[in-house]
Amino acid sequence: MKQYPVDKLRNVVLLGQGRSGKTSFAEAALFLTKGTDRLGKTADGNTVCDFDPEEIKRQISISTAVAPVEYKGHKINFLDTPGYLDFVGEVMQGVRVAETALLVVSGKGGPGVGTEKGFEYASKAGLSKMFFVGSMDVENADFFKTVEQLREVFGISVCPTCCPVMEGEKMVALIDFVERNMKVYKNGVPEIKPLPEDLGDEANALWDMMSESVAETSEELMEKFFNGEYFSREETINGLRAGIADGSIAPVLCGSAVTLEGIDNVLETIVSATPSPADKGDIKAEIDGREGALRPDPDGDLAAIVFKTVADPFVGKMSYFKVVSGTMKADSQVFNSTSGQNEKVGKLFFIRGNKQTETPAIGAGDIGFVSKLSSTATGDTLCAAGKNIRLPGIDFPAPSYSMSIQPLAKGDEEKISSGLQRLAEEDRTFSFTLNPETKQQVISGMGDVHLDVLVSKLKSKFGTGVELGPVRVPYRETIRKKVKVQGRHKKQSGGHGQFGDVWIEFEPGDTEDLTFAENIFGGSVPKNFFPAVEKGLRESIQKGVLAGYPVVNLKATLVDGSYHPVDSSEMAFKVAANLAYKAGMEAANPVLLEPIGNLKVLIPDSMMGDIIGDINKRRGRILGMNPVAGGLQEVEADVPMAEMGSYAVDLRSMTQGRGSFTLEFARYEEAPPNVAEKVIAEAAAAQEE
Repeated sequence: MKQYPVDKLRNVVLLGQGRSGKTSFAEAALFLTKGTDRLGKTADGNTVCDFDPEEIKRQISISTAVAPVEYKGHKINFLDTPGYLDFVGEVMQGVRVAETALLVVSGKGGPGVGTEKGFEYASKAGLSKMFFVGSMDVENADFFKTVEQLREVFGISVCPTCCPVMEGEKMVALIDFVERNMKVYKNGVPEIKPLPEDLGDEANALWDMMSESVAETSEELMEKFFNGEYFSREETINGLRAGIADGSIAPVLCGSAVTLEGIDNVLETIVSATPSPADKGDIKAEIDGREGALRPDPDGDLAAIVFKTVADPFVGKMSYFKVVSGTMKADSQVFNSTSGQNEKVGKLFFIRGNKQTETPAIGAGDIGFVSKLSSTATGDTLCAAGKNIRLPGIDFPAPSYSMSIQPLAKGDEEKISSGLQRLAEEDRTFSFTLNPETKQQVISGMGDVHLDVLVSKLKSKFGTGVELGPVRVPYRETIRKKVKVQGRHKKQSGGHGQFGDVWIEFEPGDTEDLTFAENIFGGSVPKNFFPAVEKGLRESIQKGVLAGYPVVNLKATLVDGSYHPVDSSEMAFKVAANLAYKAGMEAANPVLLEPIGNLKVLIPDSMMGDIIGDINKRRGRILGMNPVAGGLQEVEADVPMAEMGSYAVDLRSMTQGRGSFTLEFARYEEAPPNVAEKVIAEAAAAQEE
């Protein structure tokens, strides 16, 4: 694959609902432009972009793939992203390095939540936007209805630039409003024909819609529009280019990835009307610690953003990057300004799916691939040695769904830990921790499918199987009244014995940690044994008397005791303190405390009732409701953490993916009797096992 100047490059991220046809579109574009010699199908597991075994097995995209297409002297880097909401991190990677978003919509199903999310991500990132209404070969596909739906959801920027000619349920031709002709396709190749005398009311209405949108891009075009004059091809393209650049126009095209109809039309629109990296202007960057800007110039200072990392157990770390400025050269030294480490760049590659093509250099605006960068992670900036340039990273959402894992085979702990570390390098929406309190290894991601995929990868890539289970809730225990108890330890077995005797007052404390005090007169317990008593208590509070959870908010005051000049020791007083603790806790009305989290849910206003009802079912307390931009509402509530294990999955189901939330630990509160009884019973059963 040859080098292309920056003005001949286009980086286009494919966004949309799962199963809307993004991968199929990329496949069609590759086949039409001779990038592949066969038209792969997702169902057959032979597409260029879905090459991972998990993708082939599940028949969905789970990671972002790069599919460069060469068309009329231009190179279009398509970034095929997953549509399933669990893999939003991969979507963010593709959005970060694109200039244009192509939102793929099914002509039968219309726009979905994935379309709305994609549009939102693209708008937030400042990308130009266009739509492709696919599946026009499918029965009951309706382009005109889909355009209407798109305008209802996304507003007047939605601008059709073509429409299909239908005979019954079948698309037989394409009316091109820009070129002012009709295309009849055979194997994806159009035969150009003149426009029919009567386009029909629906087609004329869409043409007028485009003309009005184009007219609003300049005063000159607006005047021609009001005078009833037609725009020339050049005027239309210039108007579209201006509108696409400033976001006032999002062109809508149509076709079929199966029959290849309309694919050429999309490629033509991309190269003629969407912005190149150079057209987007200067890029913000931190240069030598100060705010600055870079021009997308191949002769400028090198700056590249690593937007994707793949962890391979044999090859090692593989990094996808986009050169923002300058030129990345093979066999060169670069500086990672994020990690502060120098890196040796070996061979460079252009990548298409999982196929690599070696290249000596990759210039500004283009996307490439390099392996074995030891200190480089996703979101890092690579710049020329001796320079200090840092680009904005990638804003990944925090993991929201957690489960515990248990090895299926003994002795696999080290392999599991190593595998999880590699997967975390690959996926920034995934994390893992070892909870020292519950003794559980906990993995966290964006949903149940996300974690299921990661577990499958752990098995296939790193050869170790694990079992998923629920995450234990870290309860606490405390007391509600003051008691005074004795702890006496005496053991005589011939020779040197053991003796420790303490009286301790236990009462509710003011701090979470143990508050230890002594109030002894007369030296009944020597001062040198006070630390042993405290140590014995601190060890004891790690396990409560109800369900074995740590004890908090406890004050212990040593008030009396006795000792033996020979047999007393630090160990004896530690044991005596433990005996006093057990007696005191049982007598002081112990209670179970459950963790309470502060929940903030962002949802459409229309879903308010369902969400509040669900929070109430989870024993939550509503604290407030605040309207936010975009017709959304933020609901704030306090909820028991024990009720929130599956909330990420449940919220997505209730809101069709439109809702989002944050949950942070707030405090501990006394658990209701029915909850406490259940937890205590479960703890007792676990002890018996």
